[in-house]
Amino acid sequence: MTSFVRGIALLGFDEFAISQGLDAHAVLAEAGLPTDALDGLISGGKFNALLELCARRTGNPLFGLQFGLHQGSQALGGLLYLIQSARTVGDALKALAQYFHVHSSGAELHLERQGDQARFLYEVVDGEAASVRQTVELAMGIGAQLMQSLLGHPWKPNALWLRHPAASEPGAYRRLLGVTPRFGGPVNAWVFDAALLETPLSATDERFQQSARRQLNELARLTVQELPAYVQKLLRQRLHTGHISIEQIAGHMQLSPRTLQRYLQAEGTSFQELLDQTRQAMATRYICDSSIKLTQLAALLGYADLSVFSRAFTRWNGVSPQKWKQRFRQAQLLAESGAAPASFRPPRATGQ
Repeated sequence: MTSFVRGIALLGFDEFAISQGLDAHAVLAEAGLPTDALDGLISGGKFNALLELCARRTGNPLFGLQFGLHQGSQALGGLLYLIQSARTVGDALKALAQYFHVHSSGAELHLERQGDQARFLYEVVDGEAASVRQTVELAMGIGAQLMQSLLGHPWKPNALWLRHPAASEPGAYRRLLGVTPRFGGPVNAWVFDAALLETPLSATDERFQQSARRQLNELARLTVQELPAYVQKLLRQRLHTGHISIEQIAGHMQLSPRTLQRYLQAEGTSFQELLDQTRQAMATRYICDSSIKLTQLAALLGYADLSVFSRAFTRWNGVSPQKWKQRFRQAQLLAESGAAPASFRPPRATGQ
């Protein structure tokens, strides 16, 4: 299954790409990624492909690593609040590993302690990703900056293990990271003194941490369900432009229509069902809350004409929009007079 990464992973990309001699928007477009995705979701595979493309175009094999160092821990988005409110460095890394799937579904983090050494491992689990060198090194760059920010002083790790072979001469890595990686290893991991895990964090706030955990737990529960909601958000934003199709929505999300439909089916829904739900919710809300004309409402919902909208509305609610609006107004007047009839029940809109 194709993975997703939160758009915050592109934080600072434009300025860094420009500093490397690239046209940021052009390479994003070539990789099939949007230019305004910081608050949304992007394809993990296409993000990986973007980094590989940039490394080739610039002739800089350390593009991913340098971009990760440039981004630092800010690229973790909302996870950073939980990390910064932890009691110790070890607690912060455990929390990051526990909730990392909220940030990226295509990779995993693990914290291991072996005697007097600790290992913080990064594993790409997206089976569709081919070469992941740039993504792995980006993650290691972010990890180095995160550890330095948590400790509050320069970090001196014991080792950096990388599965892939060196992309550049070892001295280039050492100049950037302060350590020469061990290439061709069994895992991707930062290795450091386990005693650092007990380092207290000065910004500990127990109440804030509990609040952050509640928010992330909620976000984690929504992760497998958020795609339908995100599609409905896009539908609400675009319906007024006229005919809307799965091809348009899938294109905005940088997915194929078939892939999008497969994801939605896995969540027990479909594009057409979400489109119907969104239209029904908007139609009910506008009829109840505004004096908009039905012809205007039909256009707002992306229908070619009023008759097509009327047939859909009748299918949803059992009566035409004209008749429904009449009944609603009558019920309103009676309610205002204190004598609302029990016979009228506004339909319960879904997908709001």
